[in-house]
Amino acid sequence: MHELGIVVHVVKQVEKLAKENNVKEVVELTLEVGEVSGVVKEYFVDAFEWAKKRTEYMKNTKLNFIIIQGISYCEDCKDTFPTTQYGKTCPKCGGGNTYLVTGRDVSIKDIKVV
Repeated sequence: MHELGIVVHVVKQVEKLAKENNVKEVVELTLEVGEVSGVVKEYFVDAFEWAKKRTEYMKNTKLNFIIIQGISYCEDCKDTFPTTQYGKTCPKCGGGNTYLVTGRDVSIKDIKVV
């Protein structure tokens, strides 16, 4: 379950930013989560709920997810395609000379504070 490690990293980053900016409380956190990141939303939310209870600024933070589509690029035909639909095989040319462009990362999009 790598979700816990990601949660701990995100919480540390947000807590650090809150402290540096003299924030009273972080009320909302929006994350961009790639659909092929391997993050299981339910596990992430459970880990986040556990972790936020142990923070100074995030005890009541609402968590939002924006799912970023996995898009791959084919170097043979120079086309992009949805990764979750076709995997590593290009649907246009049938080639396997592809790589993931988006949809793997987890990043902080927005932090709302008071």
